[in-house]
Formats: sequence, C-alpha cells, structure tokens
Amino acid sequence: MKCGVRWFGLACLHIALSGCSGELGVEGASQNNAPPDGAAAGEATFAPDEPTELWFVELERAPAATSGGRARMKGLADEERALFRRAAEERGLRYTLRFSFEELWDGLSVRVARGGSAALSEMPGVKAVYPVVPVELDAVRAATAVDPDLAVASDMSGADLVRRDLGVTGEGIRVGVIDSGVDYHHPDLGGCFGQGCRVAFGHDFVGDDFVAGDSSNPPAPDDDPDDCLGHGTHVAGIIGANGIVQGVAPDVTFGAYRVFGCRGGSRADIILKAMERAAEDGMHVVNISIGTPFQWPDYPTAAAANALVARGVVVVASIGNSGEKGLWGAGAPGVGEAVIGAASIDGTRVTRLSFTVAPGNAAIGYARAEGSPPPPLSGSAPLARTGTPTSARDACDELPAGSLAGKIALVRRGGCPFHEKAAHAQAAGAAGVVIYNDRGGVMNPSVAASSPISIPVVGIAQADGELLSARLDAGPLTHSWTDRAVAAQSSTAGLISGFSSHGLSAALSFKPDLAAPGGAIYSTVPVEQGSYDTLSGTSMAAPHVAGAVALLLDARPELSAPRVRDVLQNSAVPAPWSGDPSGQVPEGAHRQGAGVMRVDRAIRATTVISPGKLALGESEAGPAARTLTLENSAAHDVTYDLSHAPAACATGGDHWRPTSATAGAAAVDFSAPSVTVPAHGRATVTVTVRASDALADGGLFGGYLVFTPRGGAADGPLRVPYAGFKGDYQSVPVLKPSGSEAPWLGKLSGTRVVPQRSGATYTLASDDVPYVMVHFDHGAERVTLDIVEAATAKPWGRALSLSHVGQSSSATAVTRYGWKGTTKLDGRPTVVPDGDYRIKLRALRALGDPGNEAHWDTWTSPVFTLDRP
Repeated sequence: MKCGVRWFGLACLHIALSGCSGELGVEGASQNNAPPDGAAAGEATFAPDEPTELWFVELERAPAATSGGRARMKGLADEERALFRRAAEERGLRYTLRFSFEELWDGLSVRVARGGSAALSEMPGVKAVYPVVPVELDAVRAATAVDPDLAVASDMSGADLVRRDLGVTGEGIRVGVIDSGVDYHHPDLGGCFGQGCRVAFGHDFVGDDFVAGDSSNPPAPDDDPDDCLGHGTHVAGIIGANGIVQGVAPDVTFGAYRVFGCRGGSRADIILKAMERAAEDGMHVVNISIGTPFQWPDYPTAAAANALVARGVVVVASIGNSGEKGLWGAGAPGVGEAVIGAASIDGTRVTRLSFTVAPGNAAIGYARAEGSPPPPLSGSAPLARTGTPTSARDACDELPAGSLAGKIALVRRGGCPFHEKAAHAQAAGAAGVVIYNDRGGVMNPSVAASSPISIPVVGIAQADGELLSARLDAGPLTHSWTDRAVAAQSSTAGLISGFSSHGLSAALSFKPDLAAPGGAIYSTVPVEQGSYDTLSGTSMAAPHVAGAVALLLDARPELSAPRVRDVLQNSAVPAPWSGDPSGQVPEGAHRQGAGVMRVDRAIRATTVISPGKLALGESEAGPAARTLTLENSAAHDVTYDLSHAPAACATGGDHWRPTSATAGAAAVDFSAPSVTVPAHGRATVTVTVRASDALADGGLFGGYLVFTPRGGAADGPLRVPYAGFKGDYQSVPVLKPSGSEAPWLGKLSGTRVVPQRSGATYTLASDDVPYVMVHFDHGAERVTLDIVEAATAKPWGRALSLSHVGQSSSATAVTRYGWKGTTKLDGRPTVVPDGDYRIKLRALRALGDPGNEAHWDTWTSPVFTLDRP
C-alpha cells in the first residue's frame, strides 16, 4: 500500500520570525541567499525534531506574463509579499521561502513547520494552496539497440519528409529542455556549451548531489547544465541530435535547464523556476518530459506552462506513463489547458539484444528490466519454468529453496509485481529471469525497489514466452546470452502504447492533445553511459512533438503559440483502436488526443480550424453545440465536406480498469453538410454532439469531426477531435471505499499506521497524533477537515482546507493527514483543549457546486481523546 503524508493544523508558536522575512533562495548561487531547498538561514527557524512540509501559495493577482505592465505588476507583487510576511508574523507562522514566482505564476513556494499548512490558506491575499509534489522521471530502458530507430519514428510523424523534401531543419529555433540536463560534450549534440554551440543556453538548478527530500543534499545551483542521469540527453537527442542519431529537427539551438541531480527526484517548484529561466532566455519551444499524474489543470506547474504559452512560447509536455492505472491519469504540466500534452504510440520496428535457446538457437529479443543488472553478453544455463501460460500468479509465492539453482527462470507476467517474481526466483537460486508478457504489446518491466535484484531480469513478448513453455514440454532447453541484436516488426506498431496515460483531466478538459512515437526510441545518452540507448515513455513522445514544432515554426514563422497546436491537431491522423482488427475504428480520443502528429501535413496545410479540439464536458445538460471557425490562407476558395468518425468509448464501470467498445458512439449533427471557405477568408460551422443512450453513465465518448476538401487539396482531410463525459459528472464519488477501506482513523505504531476503528487516545507528543487515512477515488474540487466536540457536536474549527486535490495513484493508495491539535476558528488560530472529539472529512466532487450538499462526500471519524502529558 502506497501512501503520502500531509500534516494539518496551525502551528501556534507565537514567536517572531527569524530569517524568514526576506525572500530567500530565489535564484541560486549567484545571489547571496540561502539555497532554494532551505539548507541555510531559514532552516534554523525549525527545531531538529520538527518535520516540515513544502507548499505552493498562490496569490491573488495574475502573473506578469498574462497581465502586461511588468513594472507595475512588480510593484503590486512586492506589496502582496509584504502583506504575506506581516500576516505570517502576526499569526506566529514560521516558514522558509524557497522561491518567489511572478512572471508565469503569482505566488511562493514555502517550507512550513509541521502543522502550519492550515494557516496558509487563511492568510490574506492567498488564492489557493497546493503541495509541492516530488517529481520522478518515469521513462524506462526498453533495450540496447544498434539501429537508429528514431529514423523509423521520424517516418511515422512525417519529419523525415520535411527535412528531405522541404529542407526544413529547425534552424534558428530555440528549444528549451527542462530535464536532467544535456551532455553537451556528446558529438551528436555539438560537443560544447555556450554561445555558438548547439547547447547555447542553460542553467543547473540543483547540482550533482541533489536528492529531493534529503536535507543533507540541498540544491547547489550553477551555470553548467551537464547531464549525469541520462534522461535529458536522450530527450535532447530526439529533438535535435545531428550525428549517428539524427533528431527530428537537427539544426535547433538548445537551452538546457537541469532540475535533477545524478540520482533521486526533483520538486515541482524547481521545475516552475526552470520555466521562468527558459522564458528569460527567449526559448521558442519548451519541452518538459516530466510530470505528476492525476493532477488538475490548476496545479502551479500546469498554470505556469499556460502562462508561458500566453507569452508566445509553445510548451510540450509528456502526458504520463500511468496507462495501466486507468482513466484520469493525465499529469501536470501536460494537463495545462494551453500545453500540448503528448501521448505515445509504439514504433514500427524494435531493435533489441537477444538470447538464443538450444536446440535450434533461435534468437529472441528482450527488454532489460529497469533496476536489473545488465545481462551478460555470453554464457549459458538451463532454462526452467515456474508455471504455465495459464498461471495467474506465476512465481508470486516463495519457490522451493534451490529449485532454480544455476538456471534461467521462465516466468509469466501477472498476479504480483515484477520485483516480487524476480526476488522469489533469485531466492531459489536462479542465475537470471525471463518474464514473458501475459498479453499482446510492448512490455517494459521494472524490478527497481529498496531491496535490489542482483541477477539479470529481462522481458520478452507473449508469443515468445508461450513458445518456450511449449518447447520445454518436449524436453530440456539451454539458454545462452549473446551480444547480437535483432530487429523485428512490432506487433503493436502504430497503436497507442500501453503505458501512455488516459485522459481526460479531472476538470473534463481534453487531454492528451497529440500522439507521437515514444515506444522503444533509440537516442543519445551521456558519453560516459555509452553514448546511445533505447528508452520508452511519453517522455520520448513529447520531444518528438517539440522537434516537430521547431520544424513547423521554421517553415511557418507566422504561427502564434496557440495556433501551432490547432494546426498540428487539424493535420494529425488518428491511430486505430487495438480492439478492432480491421483498423477502421480510431482509438479513444481520451487516449490519443487528435491522433498521430503529421508535421509534413501541418506545414502544407492552408486551412486551420479553431478551436483545434472540443471538450464537451458532462452530457447531463443535453446536447453540446459548438462553433468552429475555418480560416483559409490560400489564393482560392476551398469547399469541405463534413463527416463524423466516432472513436472507441470508455464504457464506464471501474475507471481503474477501463474497458473500451464501439457501442455508445455519440451522434453528431452539422449546421450544413459542407462549408466553403473563401480565399484569404473565413467561414464558420456549428456542430451539435449528443451522447448515446447506449453508453453507460460514467463512460467517456469521443471522436473526430472530419473536413474533407473537394478536389484533392494537398493538405488532405482536416480533423477536430472531441470528447465528453456521459451523464452527471457529480455522480462520481471521491471518498469511495478503497481496498484499504479508507477513510479511517489511524495511530502510528513503529513505522506503520494502525487503524483505530473504535477511537484512541493521543498525547500529541512527537508523532502520537491522530492520522486520517484517505483514498481519493477521483479528483476533489475541495477537501476540508473540521474538528467537532464528540458529545455536543460543537465546532472547534477547521484543521485543513485544500483545493483541487488529485486522485490517488492507485485503487488502494492512501494519503495520511496528521493533526497536531490546532485549528482555525472564527478567523483565529486556536489550540483545541484536551477532550473527546471527532474529525469530519468533506470532499467536494469534481466540478461540484459547494452549495449543493449532494455534491459533497462526508466521513466522520470515531470518537478519539486528546490527553496531553
């Protein structure tokens, strides 16, 4: 069971601020301030045994990028921050300022003492409060490759045609890469850093040793954005490598903004600060192959990315790799309304290292499991299986000691995590593990965990594993590692990658926006890591889109940042649904957005349709009518015939395990069967979409409005995707009981929180505090926790108030909130006296009306006792 922790309740420590009245750690080592993770002056305000929390505090005014008059806004921002400091001092709220943001998002990121978070939302001038979430990179190593598979990906997106036939290479376009840095020493990326180099701009916000959450390794910023992790170099290579690997736009100029150290994760506020630097450096495009799943479009990184677009910068972000976690998984900043959120499709060819099996010596390509030691390039051992192709929980239980001594274990996927299977095989003496898929498609196994696996673990296709199992029925087999690579046509070529996150967003905004190749992409990595490697993820799809945007801006510099997305969406080609063997039904719009990007079509297009996508919201109110505007830049009139191509629907039911079907497609009516757009003119058409009665409530429907030009125009059919929710969206519960039976009241016992079904007594000393364990089965518009006296129901104030809380990360994941015994009552900080109380948890359903009680989910804790020593 995964859980995060939040503390709530006001820290009533009535002392003057020490070192917190100034704005510390704003930009880095060049200023004489504390490092932004709080490792200097401000940190001294917290006692050694007093844990802290990190929060974004959004202030009331609009950021400078969206409001104009920067000098005037600077003065107003200074007033806001002075008000915040005075209010904090008056309330005894201790905090350390990490960053102050004004350009793209108006607010602060702060470190507060445990229990101080409740006060933040009640401060004057504060609009909203959000946790500063940790951020991890989630691309996975797919295999070692020897072929530039990026060339195949470029063929799928039309980038190769643009470079070859049009001579467009992205020259003069600046692309910022917010990531783990870029190895600018790599010859494919220019070999140097600074003016005149391919990597001409950049900044390191963290330093090599930074690890998010480790106060002993705070940020050490400098101006050298070199990459020691590898992810950012791989991303940059996809965008614009020019050497052994040729990226999508091989002549772009890079800005490298490093937000990860050599290990560990980063923080959302550091990423937001990097966005500001990219804007300052004049980037035309910014790629962010980073995200936090299940976020709202209001989350600060998403909101800041929107402001970056408003400033004229095209922002592309990965939508996330939470495809196996069901609907609503889109991550921030990709979920930002103006951001191009990128989904992933599988490439047509996969090149992998292989092993052979004798007799026969047939070569089988494999994917190395993330967290596994690299497989050797030679050596043989007997192959032994632990189950059969029908085993539901193969190797999920302990295996007999010595049963796999010196053997390579053949294990079927399913029933438990990859790490658990590998650990059981390792304990039984296995020399290696081969896990085969239990379904079609690409598998990217990971055995990364706190207890490392010391034997090589690889993943192979379902068909290969079932063939090996059948051959073992006929007699013994010998497995041999080799240094040979095999290239094979992918069985899932052109389909949405299984790992690619589902939309929509919790706000029912249309996400993702576009799809691009992201499965098994061969690109650059730091020279010291071997120079080239193959990774998979929407982290690889986003830079493919970013590179294509650079080509588009090179060819059509007149396009504004918002218009770029419209053009790319209009010209995209929907990927087929994997459930339709004929390939005639498109994959759901909530999975692929407008479809697979075709930058060659986007460059040739003379008509643009806006908006480029339609988010229809919930269908409870009836049919949705929208007006589309067509603008024609050609010197002749163009007539388009209008039609509708419905996509596969998400059928409702368990959104953690969504199913798709064609039944339930929406009905679409156009205001006219065709539309003529005059030369250098515009025309409009109205479309009305009705959700089908055949689709169950709670399902997602979508499709494509198709505009086919008469006379075979060069730009071909144009499309506008749409998506909506069937039924009453406020019928989706937030506090639906999970597998862990949350919500429940808990008490810390050792390192575990133990349920207190009948209440408990808490001293509030150290960690002996009431914990509320909460599973959010869907995004919540608002979450509050109030304290009431048990016997009389007398209110004792609000302990927590949060807006736009994201869905939990899995069907059983929980977040724990610990209460320190203080509240906000009638506008004043209040220490709740000893006695018997209940905690009342309320969650407003997504897009709900706070005045409608039916839109709130409520849970009340058992009676518990406060008894301070």
